[in-house]
Amino acid sequence: MITPVAYIKTLEGKSNAHLIRFSDGLDYVVKFFQTGFEKTLPNEWIGYCLARYLGLPVPYSKLVKIPPEFVAQMPEHTEVQQTEYQFASLYIPDCFNGHEVQESFQITNSQSLAGIILLDYWVCNCDRTRKNILLQTEEPDGFRLWMIDQAEILSGYNWDESDLEVLPVEVLKSATHQLMAQSIESEQSFWEYLELIQTMPIFFIEEIVTMIPDDWMVGKEMKKAIVSTLIARRRKILPELIEKFIKKVYQPLHN
Repeated sequence: MITPVAYIKTLEGKSNAHLIRFSDGLDYVVKFFQTGFEKTLPNEWIGYCLARYLGLPVPYSKLVKIPPEFVAQMPEHTEVQQTEYQFASLYIPDCFNGHEVQESFQITNSQSLAGIILLDYWVCNCDRTRKNILLQTEEPDGFRLWMIDQAEILSGYNWDESDLEVLPVEVLKSATHQLMAQSIESEQSFWEYLELIQTMPIFFIEEIVTMIPDDWMVGKEMKKAIVSTLIARRRKILPELIEKFIKKVYQPLHN
């Protein structure tokens, strides 16, 4: 397992993220468990694993241990609740967020965009803003899009079991989804990703959730509720939501 070797800086945002260099020579964005945002790390883990299975452009991530002696060297204002594991995502350098580029540009990995939208609707990510995508320059006026920050899936960063029963079933208001939809060439992409989601093995979903560390405050019954919610949404709700998205968002952009 990699270990932290140098603290670089605190990052903007409410999710207690820090840029740290590790023993593999790479920099990672590390999010620490924190009171009031108890579901941030479980959400990040679930969102990341599902995105990786779908082959979506999400930075490589892993669970890491941050020793107390390293935490003690971090800035004094940092609020860290020590747990055995934290969530670390590989830092992607030389990127812009969606607010920092002009309106008209080419997305070089556009084949993945329908999958990002499908995943957001499946796990109810209401926070796919322009700050939660990264655009990495690959060619003149062309960018590779990365999806980041799954901290607010399943209705937010401090949901409980009752929230899972009333997740939204309407088209999300997301200018970023509209931005991505403009670059999706065919409606068929949505249905191909839907099939991939619906054929994802149940045991794989269960394994992802089971691996959530015990001290991240997600108990056995809550883990069962997560799995049940994901399975129910992908079969009963996701097809209807994507059909609504295509009609209300995608088709008007392409007609």
